[in-house]
Amino acid sequence: MTGLLLGLATALAGCQREERQLRLDPPVADALDKIALMPNGISGAPPNVYYALGRPYEVNAYNLSQGKRLYSWFGCKACHGDGKGGSGPGFLDGWWYYGPEMVSIFASIRDGRPHGMPAFRDKMTTEEIWRLAGYVQTIGSYEGKTAAPSRNDEKQTRPAENRAPAKILFDQGPTPLHPDQGPTP
Repeated sequence: MTGLLLGLATALAGCQREERQLRLDPPVADALDKIALMPNGISGAPPNVYYALGRPYEVNAYNLSQGKRLYSWFGCKACHGDGKGGSGPGFLDGWWYYGPEMVSIFASIRDGRPHGMPAFRDKMTTEEIWRLAGYVQTIGSYEGKTAAPSRNDEKQTRPAENRAPAKILFDQGPTPLHPDQGPTP
């Protein structure tokens, strides 16, 4: 009987889930409307409102995967492609006209930008805009994140590390470098 209780307690301890904030606190949502469209990005630290949210939209895998879904659903690929750009700016070059901060990306999506970026204020909820902004930020990131959306394996040169058996990855060893081109498959 003790073994059964110990096994049950161990199983329950291993079933912890990420906490999700299901809706914004109304005062926080009202304060977000004070974020202005600024031509040179938002300087300084993000508003206190953003920190009050606990930054859940860029460190939570669920929110990032929902942002990825919204990126496809709202047709962002038509202008931005897979981050390489098109008629809209790319995200992979590491240069952001309005700044790479989450608040700047949020303002760009919500309010739109001159010369082609439409405003999504009336088409998306505030939570959806934050989720999309979190995902857009991961497209152009060269640094590790604490959470990531699922990746599209057809665009990768090696098997997905989170899906391939460990022995295959161990046998392959590190990715070799080509002197002129960087990593090769």
